[in-house]
Amino acid sequence: MDFDVPDDCRYLESHEWARQEDGTVRVGITDFAQDELGDVVFVELPAVGDAIEQNGEFGVIESIKAVSDLYSPVSGEVVAINEALFDAPELVNEAPFEDGWMLEVELEDESDLDALLSPEEYEAQIA
Repeated sequence: MDFDVPDDCRYLESHEWARQEDGTVRVGITDFAQDELGDVVFVELPAVGDAIEQNGEFGVIESIKAVSDLYSPVSGEVVAINEALFDAPELVNEAPFEDGWMLEVELEDESDLDALLSPEEYEAQIA
């Protein structure tokens, strides 16, 4: 099966993505991850204003199959969360790179992005 791996994102080995947008970084889980999890039924996210660390836990995602920790691809301050996921966690399954995003972070250090997998490296990992 072919999974969507957008070229404008960078990836963690734990299947989270980061997309830089105007000084912030939007974060979510990959198409591969949502497929592995199955139907997402609950997402726990940090509060706006929380500080998160690269590779640190920022929340929990629960599906019909499993409960998994979520890890941050970058360090910084949470400036937005996708509140739509509280009422419609299935958005993560339907559009993991669009409506299913999880949070936006004010990036502390641009070099965090360099430490992440490129789309090609991530595709090789999930192949």
